[in-house]
Formats: sequence, structure tokens, C-alpha cells
Amino acid sequence: MWLDVIVTHDGTKMSCMAIPVLSVFRERLGAEAYDKVDVIGIDEAQFSEDLYDFCPNAADRDRKTVIVAGSDGDYVGRRFGSVLDIIPLADSVTKLTARCELCGQRAFFTRRKTSEKQTELIGGADIYISL
Repeated sequence: MWLDVIVTHDGTKMSCMAIPVLSVFRERLGAEAYDKVDVIGIDEAQFSEDLYDFCPNAADRDRKTVIVAGSDGDYVGRRFGSVLDIIPLADSVTKLTARCELCGQRAFFTRRKTSEKQTELIGGADIYISL
């Protein structure tokens, strides 16, 4: 299998499967294992090109609970990926916030601390700040 490990910001480690497109998930996991899965968690969903097609198929056709986490906006507040496109398909939506690194209140945005201009720039606290 193509299992890997994802580490959260607080250091928690979880097994995961890194795949280029969601449509290959069932094949990579294997049909028998896929049939036993009740919940599919998709992290960094803004990078999934086939998110809109995969989610209703997994939820409606395959009867899976699909939990999607991802950014809906980029570092300057523009739409990012297709996370916003699947909101009309969702049973519920929870928009989370961070803690502002300046005042400690709720932070609704993440801003880039560098002058890099590309939309996708992978990094942590060295590159981004919650405000």
C-alpha cells in the first residue's frame, strides 16, 4: 500500500495515503479494504483536482462519511482549489480559525511572511502567520 505518515502542527502522527488524485483511492487501497472503510478523511483538499467528483461518489454511491479539510483561500484571500465548490454538497460545514499570533484572538486569515508570489508555497511558521 502507499501508506505514509502525516504529522499535525501539535506533533500528532497518523497513517495516511498520499495520492495524486482522489479517483485512485479505491484502487490503491484495494476494493476489499475500501468496502470496509466507513470514513474517508481528506486533508489539504485544496490540492485535490477531482474533489468535486470524488466526494459525492464516495458519500452517495459508496455510503462513506467523507470529512474534508482544506484551505478555501490563498495567502491574499483569493479562492484556492475547489473546497468552496463542494459546500453545496455537504451535510454540514464547520469553518475553523487559528489563534492570532499578534493579539491572541481568533485568526480568520493566514498571511505570508515572505515576498514569494506563487500561489502554492509549502511551509510552516517560518513562512506563514495567523492573523
